[in-house]
Amino acid sequence: MDLADADLIFLRELVKFSRQRPHAVAWVDRDGTPRQTTLTPADAARLNALAHGLRVSKAETLRQAAHLPAAGAPPVRPLPGQP
Repeated sequence: MDLADADLIFLRELVKFSRQRPHAVAWVDRDGTPRQTTLTPADAARLNALAHGLRVSKAETLRQAAHLPAAGAPPVRPLPGQP
């Protein structure tokens, strides 16, 4: 294939992911909407470890995570002399 290196890496990752067995976790969002999240085996193992540490199910871990505030830019402090 005559593609740029970034494109080749992207295609390799797609093929690698498609060969892995995905794990689906059904859970309910904070607004009551049923969701299904598909995870790679590595992500599923990490979620399972987090859920085990919290002593709740994977679905409950995702439901609780839905209540976390969105990560954004750090708050901007006003300059001295500005309200």
